[in-house]
Amino acid sequence: MNTRETMIQDYDDVLDARYGKEGTPERIKFEEEAYAYYTGLILRDARKDAKVSQAELARRTQTTKSYISRIENGVIIPSVAVFYRMVAALGMAVEIVRPTVCGYEYRPQAKYLSEPEQAPYGKNK
Repeated sequence: MNTRETMIQDYDDVLDARYGKEGTPERIKFEEEAYAYYTGLILRDARKDAKVSQAELARRTQTTKSYISRIENGVIIPSVAVFYRMVAALGMAVEIVRPTVCGYEYRPQAKYLSEPEQAPYGKNK
């Protein structure tokens, strides 16, 4: 057995080797396609769980069956408005939460300024 074949690799290194470093056109294209595919899977599974046909979902969202099919197959990414209409039509909701890393809430490193610090101009000192 070749030990190289059984080595655990950092997945970022795998993506870098296959699609280029983050920010390169090839990597951006891959990430967009991956998001389209994942979004399609989520919506298809939600539609099937709700026992709704593509035609019925299209009717509820004022789109077409072929548009729903292209979304579910990862060919296109729906606009935010259509995505929200689809979610609502399936009796679901979107929740935006801060991600956790190792059990701790993730906070961006950027310092957020209070309102007076953000726009000190025009204020009487």
